[in-house]
Amino acid sequence: MPIRTRTALLLAVALTAGGLAGCSALTAATGFSDCGGSEERVERLRSIALLDTPPKGATEPRGYEGVEAGCREDSGYASVQADRTYAFSGTPAEVIRHYRTAAARDGWRPGSTGRSVPGVPVDLCFTRSVDGTPTILTVSSLTPTVLARESGPVPPELAAGSGFRVEATADVGGGAIDCDD
Repeated sequence: MPIRTRTALLLAVALTAGGLAGCSALTAATGFSDCGGSEERVERLRSIALLDTPPKGATEPRGYEGVEAGCREDSGYASVQADRTYAFSGTPAEVIRHYRTAAARDGWRPGSTGRSVPGVPVDLCFTRSVDGTPTILTVSSLTPTVLARESGPVPPELAAGSGFRVEATADVGGGAIDCDD
C-alpha cells in the first residue's frame, strides 16, 4: 500500500476515534445516557402492580402474553419501559374508571392528558416516583389500525378494537419525565 494511502487511512482512523471519544465526553457532560446498567430499573418497572391489574374480564391476547420490558435509546436519550397489552370486551369508560381508581389507590397522581394519539380514544397518564425515579404510567386504547402499524398482523382478540395497553416509562438518567413528553 502506498505511503500516502496508509497515511490517509491512519488519519481517518485517528479522527474517527477522536470524534467518538469527543461524542462520549459530550454525552457525559450533557447528561445524556445509554442503556448500560439499566437491567435493575427495567425489572423495577416490570414489577409495577398496575401492569398486572386489568379490569375484570380483560385477557391477554395471543402473542402479547406477559409484560414486555426493556431499555430504549433514542438520539442520546435512554428510557426504560415496561408494558402489557390486554383485550377487553367492555367499554373505554370502564377502562378509564378502573385505572383512575387503581392508580389513585397505588399512589399515582393524574397527569396531563395532552399526549393524545390520533385514533387512540383512551389516553390516561399518571406520575409517581418509583424507587426515587420519576415515572409515568399511561393507558391507551389499541385499535386494529394502531396495532397493524406497530406490529403487523392483529390477533383475533384485538381485531374488534377492544384492546388497551398499560405502559410505565422512566428516564435512565433519573431526570424529569412527565406526561407531556
